[in-house]
Amino acid sequence: MNKTISLCLTTCLSALLVHQAAAATTTRKQHKSGRAVQAQAASDAKGPSVAAVAPAAPVRMARPPAALPPRSSEAIVVFGAGASRETQTVSRTAISQYVPGTSPFKALSKLPGVMFTTSDPLGSYEWSQQIIIRGFDQSRLGFTMDGVPLGNLAYGNDNGLSIGRALQTENNGAATLTQGAGSVGVSASNDLGGALEFTSINPTNRFGVDVAGTVGSAATWRTFMRVNSGLLPTGGKFYVSYDYQDANKWKGDGQQRQQQANAKFVQPLGENVKLTLYGDWSMRQENDYQDLSLATIQKYGYNVDNITGNYALAKQIGSAYQNGTPYPAGIGSTNYDSPPDFVYYNAAGLRQDALGYGKLDFRLSDRLKGFATVYGHTNSGEGVWVTPYVPTPTALGGSPLSTRTTEYGIHREGFIGSLSYQAGHHTIEGGFWFENNDFEQARRYYPLSIDGTPDSLHWYKDNSFYTQWQAAFNTKTYQVHLQDTWQVTKALKLNYGFKSLIVDNTATQIGSNLMGVQGPDGYPSGSIQSSNGFLPQVGLNYRVNRHNEIFADFARNMAAFDNSQTGATSPFATTIAGYNTIKDKIRPEMSYTEELGYRYHDNNIQASLTGYYVEFENRLLSITQGTGIQGNASALANVGGVTARGVDAAFNYQFAPHWSIYASYAFNDSYYNDNVNSGGTIYNIKGKNVVAMPRNLANVQLGYDDGTIWGNVLMQFQDRRTYTYTNDAWVPANDVFNLNLGYRFHSQNIVLRGVDAQINVSNLFDKRYVATVGSNGFQFSDPDRTFATLQAGSPRMVFFTLRKHF
Repeated sequence: MNKTISLCLTTCLSALLVHQAAAATTTRKQHKSGRAVQAQAASDAKGPSVAAVAPAAPVRMARPPAALPPRSSEAIVVFGAGASRETQTVSRTAISQYVPGTSPFKALSKLPGVMFTTSDPLGSYEWSQQIIIRGFDQSRLGFTMDGVPLGNLAYGNDNGLSIGRALQTENNGAATLTQGAGSVGVSASNDLGGALEFTSINPTNRFGVDVAGTVGSAATWRTFMRVNSGLLPTGGKFYVSYDYQDANKWKGDGQQRQQQANAKFVQPLGENVKLTLYGDWSMRQENDYQDLSLATIQKYGYNVDNITGNYALAKQIGSAYQNGTPYPAGIGSTNYDSPPDFVYYNAAGLRQDALGYGKLDFRLSDRLKGFATVYGHTNSGEGVWVTPYVPTPTALGGSPLSTRTTEYGIHREGFIGSLSYQAGHHTIEGGFWFENNDFEQARRYYPLSIDGTPDSLHWYKDNSFYTQWQAAFNTKTYQVHLQDTWQVTKALKLNYGFKSLIVDNTATQIGSNLMGVQGPDGYPSGSIQSSNGFLPQVGLNYRVNRHNEIFADFARNMAAFDNSQTGATSPFATTIAGYNTIKDKIRPEMSYTEELGYRYHDNNIQASLTGYYVEFENRLLSITQGTGIQGNASALANVGGVTARGVDAAFNYQFAPHWSIYASYAFNDSYYNDNVNSGGTIYNIKGKNVVAMPRNLANVQLGYDDGTIWGNVLMQFQDRRTYTYTNDAWVPANDVFNLNLGYRFHSQNIVLRGVDAQINVSNLFDKRYVATVGSNGFQFSDPDRTFATLQAGSPRMVFFTLRKHF
């Protein structure tokens, strides 16, 4: 493999140098100033948790217009010029430079203040996905796709789906990040700490077919096809696309597999109305990687994993636990690990989704315009774990193991509407969002045979021998907003507005649910509301001159409660007694965000510097009620607040034709404001760092793109992170390099015309490190370093992609 990597890199770099030398004379003739002008734009259970690619010089593409979007949409907008808050956007081009199937979060992770980690090279493995921005994890960030809410992106999501299941990566348009607070119109009920707004590309005006194939490490392969209709006689246009992706895990046994289809149709209805229809179907099946502890890593290394390929060993572990006999050699140690939990036979995530929306954009007059969107989403899913703690009954197979599932079902539909009116120097906009979400969840156990080998990606249905609990949840969300953008002078712009948010949660238990981990009291049914009538935002942007601007903003936001049996902030994930204790005094989480920033932009340089201060109040945490000797269950409680302050900085410099360098740095000081009493034990966490958030983040990328050859090398640094609230256990810092190289053929030969080739190398120097922190949750203290809540980062992996446009 090392020889192959060296050969690939040597060949590509040699081609780059030869091509650069050959193009130098032409470049000097085409760019008398030695600089290219860059376009600018503005844009305003198991446990829990744009591309600032340096832009290249604009070039003429020999490819037919149908192959890529217009050049204006390809320009990489690094900083949100004119915006009153810190905002960056990454283009479709930047996302496409990653391996097909890669989560767009990988591209977003270059931006200041953004920490994104997973244990797989594509960032698509959902159990280990973790995105944290300024100390807020994904459960407290807003996510939308074409304005449609994606929910909180938790692993056991009760109100949405991940962007990788909502949209194929080949159909990603621009993605916009607002680090501090999303606009009042973002359809999210949990955006305490910012918003990420994804978009899908539109169909092209000309007929075309795009095909692509990817192969790479861990037996990865992916095929993709998209057909664009071009303009139809009605003036409409559409595309349909499909992909199939399969890969082995990079360690252990198991697969990560997905197939997905997208369709989009755009139809003008007269001069002032446009109809857009979008549909997505996705089926994802992925075997999990084993959660690790620091003690396990120190003693056994990073390659410890599930033993999916060794059912005989798994049965021995189960028998040893149930019979009190010695464990097989090498399976943990009482000094380091709980042997039954050291490795599992199998764990998997299974998800099937269908998402669709219809949108009308309309212009009623020169001053009045708006849109109306209706959407729907259904999901069925299972979190699968083969457990040694519950054996299969003898009559049903007799294995010392059984399969435990957490089963999910989402049925949600909603409406989003907005009107905007231009009145002199004011643009007044208001809107409404409503969503009805029915969510079902159950915990069941399924039999395993004493003989044979179970399928590691099997969907378990209809033959469970035990239902631990089952419940139905309904969530109704109502949000209205109103805002005004006032161009006070040519240089000064003010934004001010507010939103009102009401979220009604109802839980209904199905069956007795008396034998779960909550004891004989069972789980609760009931209703609870999160509401706030005035969540204001105020911002300003002052353009000092054509190159310099300053901005400032303030925002107040609320996050609604989770509504599930296992949610991290769900009031129903407790006993009936626990729920009755908290239901009248629990309060939703709140945040208060202030920003002050500066931007510089000219033809070659863009720079941004932002300081922020955040107060996070009413923080929710599941803690033991009463004293420990009482044996009370855990219940949700408000445990104080968090203060975050920091600085985000980014710099992009196109220092020569086709060459650019991008750098970002973020300093974040997030700490807890209060100690916590859990079960009579006082945990001194006041002043301690927030879990999982690095204090320092940095990115440096060198990029080249002349229209034919392109490439970039990226270094990403993450400071050390803690996974305990008392900060007594830390994961070391890491720095990881990634390399992307590509070649675009401009030949008129029918075979080579419209062909692109690219090589991606993740973790270029084969760094061994901890990627995700908190995959299995967080706890107060871990003095022995035995809490298994870490995911190992993937080693060096290489991928090759070939695309062709017809």
